[in-house]
Amino acid sequence: MKTHARVVVIGGGVVGVGTLYHLAKKGWSDVVLVERTELTAGSTWHAAGLLPLFNMSYTVGQLHKYSVDLYKSLEEETGQDVGFHVNGNLRLACSRDRMDEYHKYCGTANTIGVPFEIITPQQVKELWPLCETDDLVGALYHPDDGHIAPVDVTNAMAKGARNRGAEIYLRTEVLGVEAQFGGEWLIKTNKGDITCEHVVCATGNYARQTGRLFGIEVPAIPVQHQYIVTDVCEEMKAYRDGGGRELAVLRESDASYYLREERLGYILGPYEAGAPAVFADGVPETFGQDLFPGDLDRLMPHVEAAIKRVPSFEKVGIKDIVNGPISYTPDGSPLIGPAWGVRNVWLNEGHSFGVTAAGGAGWQLAEWIVEGEPGIDMLATDPRRFGPYTSKAYTVKKNEETYRNVFTVHYPDEEREDARPAKTSPIYDKLDRLGAVWGQRYGWERANWFAPPGVEGKDHWSFRRTNWWEHVGNECRTVRERVGIIDLSPFTKHEITGPGAAAFLNQLCANSVPKKAGRTCLTHALTVTGGVRSEFTITKLADERYFVVSSGAAERYDGDYLNKMKPADGSVDIRNVTTSRGTLVVAGPRSRDVLSRLTDTPLDNDNFPWLTARTIEVGLAPDVYALRVNFVGDLGWELHHPIEYQHHIFDRLLEAGEEFGLGQVGMRAMESLRIEKSYRMWGTDLTPEYSLLEAGLDRFARMNKPNFNGKAALERQLAEGLPNRFVTLEVADTTDADGWGNEPLFLPGGEMIGRATAGVYGHYVQKTLALGYVQSAHADIGTELEIEILGERKPAKIIPESPYDPDNNSLRG
Repeated sequence: MKTHARVVVIGGGVVGVGTLYHLAKKGWSDVVLVERTELTAGSTWHAAGLLPLFNMSYTVGQLHKYSVDLYKSLEEETGQDVGFHVNGNLRLACSRDRMDEYHKYCGTANTIGVPFEIITPQQVKELWPLCETDDLVGALYHPDDGHIAPVDVTNAMAKGARNRGAEIYLRTEVLGVEAQFGGEWLIKTNKGDITCEHVVCATGNYARQTGRLFGIEVPAIPVQHQYIVTDVCEEMKAYRDGGGRELAVLRESDASYYLREERLGYILGPYEAGAPAVFADGVPETFGQDLFPGDLDRLMPHVEAAIKRVPSFEKVGIKDIVNGPISYTPDGSPLIGPAWGVRNVWLNEGHSFGVTAAGGAGWQLAEWIVEGEPGIDMLATDPRRFGPYTSKAYTVKKNEETYRNVFTVHYPDEEREDARPAKTSPIYDKLDRLGAVWGQRYGWERANWFAPPGVEGKDHWSFRRTNWWEHVGNECRTVRERVGIIDLSPFTKHEITGPGAAAFLNQLCANSVPKKAGRTCLTHALTVTGGVRSEFTITKLADERYFVVSSGAAERYDGDYLNKMKPADGSVDIRNVTTSRGTLVVAGPRSRDVLSRLTDTPLDNDNFPWLTARTIEVGLAPDVYALRVNFVGDLGWELHHPIEYQHHIFDRLLEAGEEFGLGQVGMRAMESLRIEKSYRMWGTDLTPEYSLLEAGLDRFARMNKPNFNGKAALERQLAEGLPNRFVTLEVADTTDADGWGNEPLFLPGGEMIGRATAGVYGHYVQKTLALGYVQSAHADIGTELEIEILGERKPAKIIPESPYDPDNNSLRG
C-alpha cells in the first residue's frame, strides 16, 4: 500500500468510486480509495438502480443528467457491462397541481438540456398497456431515463479509475486521522498510514462517524427504504412474449411509489410515512452488508394504490422485501464540497439517490479539488448550506420528513413543518401575535407574510397566485407609501478587526472597502473564474474595524471562507456576531419620521446620507449600528442592535410608527420590492455561474486596484466580450401565474437564449417581472422575448433596470 497520495477517498460505494474515477480522469493518477470491506458493501449493493432525471433543483438536475450520459459510455470505455436499461421514466399526474409541478420542472429541464415530453392519458396507455389511465390528467415522460445495475456501474468506474493509475485498497479501515503541519493529512488505517494533500469522505451510512474524525457533525442520517420484489406476472409475461418493449419505470407521484419491470415481475418502491431514521449514533459494528426486516404493513397503502393503477399487480406473489438504509439530509439534496472548519477535507455524502448522482457528484467534486472551483453552480449542494442548528434530533426529524415527501408536490412556496419552530429571534412571539405566517431559512423562523385579523394565517401552497398574494401586495404598498418594519435578524454578521483587516478585505473583494469610518459599500468575493461567490455589505466602524453583513443562509458558507482566507500572521481577527446582534429594518417614505422619534442623532441627508452608517442610540438601546441601506429600494435604515435590546427597540418603533401607518412586512413582500428595483439576490441571481460583469455589476469592480481575487478572469472577459448579460423583463399576458426562477427564455417562436433567475408580480408597479441572463447578442433594452411559465410561452420584453424609482429619488430622499 502507498504511504503517500495526492488524494485519499474514504468509501467504496458508487459515490466514492465515482469520485476516484473523475479525479483520475482529470489527470490526477496519484489517488487512492480505501474501503473497510468490499466495493458497494454499504447501500449501493441493495439499491434499486433507478436513474430519475426529474429533479426540481437546477444544480442536482445537472448532476443527474451528467451521470446518465456518462453511464451510457462506460461499457465502451472500460469493457464492463453496466446493465443500463434505457426504458424511459413515466410520471403520472392526477391533478392540476401535479401537472403544474411537471410544467415547472420542464422549465428547469429546458435550461439544462434534459429531454422530456408532456403526454396525454391516451399516450400513457400506449406506453404502459397494463396501466389504468381513466383518472389521469396527463404525465411527464423521460425517454432517456431508465435503470442500471448499481454494482456493475461501480465496478466499471473502478476499472476506469485503475486504468488511469488510481489504486483501490479493500478491507482497509480508517482508524483515525491527524492534521499535519504543512496542511497535509495522515490517514491511519489497519494496513498502515497514508499521507495525503486532500481527503474525500464518501462513506454513506458512516458519514457522521467519518465526519467526527475531522471534528465536524455531518447532517446526514440514513432512513430505511423498502421495496418489494415480486414473482413473475403472467400479464407481463404475455405482454413481453407478444413483442412488447420493456415498460418504462412508472411513478405514481400522487400515491408515492415507483413500479418497474424486473424479470417479468415487478419492483414496487414506496416512500411511506413512518419510515424511521437509523444509525443516528453511528453504524453498529454488527451491521455489515445487511438489511432490516421488511415491514409489509407500512407498505400496504402503496400496495393497494399500485393494484388500483396496475391490476395485474394484485395477482403476483411477493418474492422478497428489501429494506436497507439510504442516507438523507434535511433538504434531500446531497452534501458535495468542502468541509467547514478544516482544510483540504471534502464531503460527498448524504446521497439519497446515490446511483443517479454518483457520476455527476464525482465530476464536479474532482473539478473543485483539481481546479479550485466547480464547473457549475454548486451552492444547492454545498455542505456549508447547513449550520450548527442541524442537531442530531433535528436531522432525524427532517430526514424522516424529507423521505416521506419524496413524491409530494414540491411547491415553490412550501414550508415544511417538522422540527419547527426552533431557532427564532427574540420577537418571534410578538410577530406571531401580529399574524406572521412563518417560513424557515438556515434554521431561522422568518415571517413570510402577515395575515390581517380575520384572515386564515396559513399558506395554501401553489405554483400560481394564491391566498397570500393579495396581502403581500398590501405589505408592498405599506413600504412604498408609508413605512414598514422587517425583522432580518438572520442576516449573517461578522466583525473583522486588526491591522491587516483593510488589506485582507481589499484582496478578497472586487470593490474597494470604505476608507472613512461611517461609510458603507456593497462588494463581492469572486471565484477564480470571476463568478460571484459571496456578497457583502461592509461598513467601516473605526480604524482597523469593519462590520460585514451577508445573506442569512451563508453564515457557515461565508464564515468558513473568511476564516480560511485570512492571513496566518495574526493581523486579522474575525468574530461571528450573527446571534449577538439582531437586525430590524425600517423602510418607507415615513421611516425618517419614525426613527427620529427614538434617537437624537440627526437623520437628514446632510448628516446621514445614503450609504453611510452611524453608531446611535434607539430609545434606551445603546450601540446600535444604523446603516442607511436596505433591500427594498426606499428611504430606510438597517438597525443592527445588541440582541438583548430587540424587544425594547421593536416596541418603541411600533409606538412611534403608529401615527405614520407603520406595518409589518415579510419576506415575500421584500422579494417583490427588490425585483421592482432589479436588485440581485445572492444565491439565485448572483452565483458562481455568472461573472460580476455578466451580472451587470461592473460598477462594483474596481479594476484599478492592484489585485483582487478573480480580477484576472474579469480582465479576460473584458477583452473577449461577455457571453451573457443580466436583464430585467416585463412579462405580458399573465393572469394567475408568474415566474419563480429557472424559466427558460426564448427568442419569439425560436431558440432558447437564456434563463430567468427570479420572477414575481411587482405589486407597486403592477407588472409581472422577471430577472435573468440572456446571450449578450439579445440583451438590448426593448428586445422582445418569450418566457415559459407553467408550460405556456408568454411575451416578455427587456426593460431598463429598476422599474420602480430608477433614479433612486426615494432612496436618497
